[in-house]
Amino acid sequence: MSGGVQQRSIFKRRRFPVEIILVCVRWYCKYGITYRDLAEMMQERGVEVDASTIFRVGSALRT
Repeated sequence: MSGGVQQRSIFKRRRFPVEIILVCVRWYCKYGITYRDLAEMMQERGVEVDASTIFRVGSALRT
């Protein structure tokens, strides 16, 4: 299975655009920001996302 197909299956049925999810995961991995802080940062930018959503996607990407 190619990376593109695998990536699409990870993001299937997600409520948020892939770009937003990847920014959150990138910030979490690079800067060690907590999921709650990430959710708050997204909320300040007008994106309502729960910390558990970021956690689930981040976990799926790491496996």
